[in-house]
Amino acid sequence: MVMTAEQLRESLDAIAILEPGFVAAIGRVGYPQPRVREPGYETLLRTIVGQQVSVAAAAAVWRKLEAELGPGCAPDALLARDFDTLRACGLSRQKQGYARSLAELLLSGALDLHALPKDDEDAITQLVQIKGIGRWSAEIYLLFAEGRPDIWPAGDLAVQIEIGRILGLPERPSEKLTREVAEAWRPHRGAAAIMAWHHYNTEVL
Repeated sequence: MVMTAEQLRESLDAIAILEPGFVAAIGRVGYPQPRVREPGYETLLRTIVGQQVSVAAAAAVWRKLEAELGPGCAPDALLARDFDTLRACGLSRQKQGYARSLAELLLSGALDLHALPKDDEDAITQLVQIKGIGRWSAEIYLLFAEGRPDIWPAGDLAVQIEIGRILGLPERPSEKLTREVAEAWRPHRGAAAIMAWHHYNTEVL
């Protein structure tokens, strides 16, 4: 279940009652649009492919992988290919390790992306079993692919910068402070994160 535009507005309006800085931010840049990704294996594999490369480079690697493995790059097809074949598609040794970790966890049944725990922290714990998927990637997946409304990626640099600006803080807050200031915004913190990214992209510096 993804967050709709209406749910985003309602959540941000609820935060704005508590925090006038959000009223001003909405006035400056408007409400953000929903960000939606498909839940499941393909989105996480694309996350791995896209790590530390440009969007264009990631798209080129994905096209080569699909040409080799078929649409969606099925996990069994990926595991059946050797190192050189995947290297020719643009996957480094490290990313091959991450992709194989994802495929093996799914095929073994150790991870079910369509039945993650309802508790957000428990779901993050399951996702970070995948090599190459850290807390930030797990949070982004739960926020955009599952539409979980209270995910709060306090370690994200853009979130820290923009929450600092929205709240009028003298400097970028630490991850700890970013987490603390958002406690009052539960259960709407996911909308606050989406607003922070929207503000970061839209605000004229």
